[in-house]
Amino acid sequence: MTNKWVLAARPPTLLTGVAPVLVGSASAFRDSVAALVPFVVILVSALAIQIGVNFANDLADAHKGADTEARIGPMRTVSSGLIRPAEMKLGIAVAFGVAGIGGVYLIWYAGWVIAAIGIISIIAALGYTNGPIPYGYYGLGEVFVFVFFGLVATAGTRYVYDMTVPSAAWTGGIVMGFLAAAVLEANNIRDLDTDREAKKWTIAVLVGRGNARKLFVVTLFLAYFTILFGSMVGLLPPMCVIALVGVPLGIPLVETVYKTTDGPELISVLKGTALLQFLTAVMLSLGIMF
Repeated sequence: MTNKWVLAARPPTLLTGVAPVLVGSASAFRDSVAALVPFVVILVSALAIQIGVNFANDLADAHKGADTEARIGPMRTVSSGLIRPAEMKLGIAVAFGVAGIGGVYLIWYAGWVIAAIGIISIIAALGYTNGPIPYGYYGLGEVFVFVFFGLVATAGTRYVYDMTVPSAAWTGGIVMGFLAAAVLEANNIRDLDTDREAKKWTIAVLVGRGNARKLFVVTLFLAYFTILFGSMVGLLPPMCVIALVGVPLGIPLVETVYKTTDGPELISVLKGTALLQFLTAVMLSLGIMF
């Protein structure tokens, strides 16, 4: 049986935390300012924040009734009783504590701008499904992941190395933001019916399944259009067009989203979109470096 904490961490989504670190670090490598220790610390801190977000989401959805027996997808640990709420609160504290320890090193290495980025990111993460106005319940989830798992994560990673953010990092951050948003959209399309019943007003719930499917396609298109356009106008190195290898891999995901409402197939779309983001990040990083 899968360890309950591994289950709560939602491993398929963790690639969303890794991808922007790769792209931001590739920009540093291109400019000969990359360093191994900061890279490892950034990576661990990013994963800790992602895990903390997932833990907090698990706890909040159980409290608000969004995770019921009717829900499609992997078991949620708090609502199922695998992890008690008090235990999950401790897990959240540990995850963000690890991120905070990494942040102390990064502040020492790169200055107090990193402190501001870290504090804002953690507050935003905790407010996603918690707090007085959990914006993940009001159609703003995609905005959150675009900004924090795209722009902030990629540009922030690049800033650590020499306190600059070249155009390749900003543009790569936009690409990562769109793909992270697509991962969330795949998740919300899968959970549309149960989210509606729980009054969790994701964009998918607000616009309906048909428009949510279209939004998924548009988001993927914008990610790869950004790569193509950026490579053509000099915002990205020309070799970054190799990241367009992800385009045909996205087609089966779109086809599945359009043809089914079946749970297991939609779970595969979520995992496939996360893998697509990771593959695109790897190829984009290679294009930036070489």
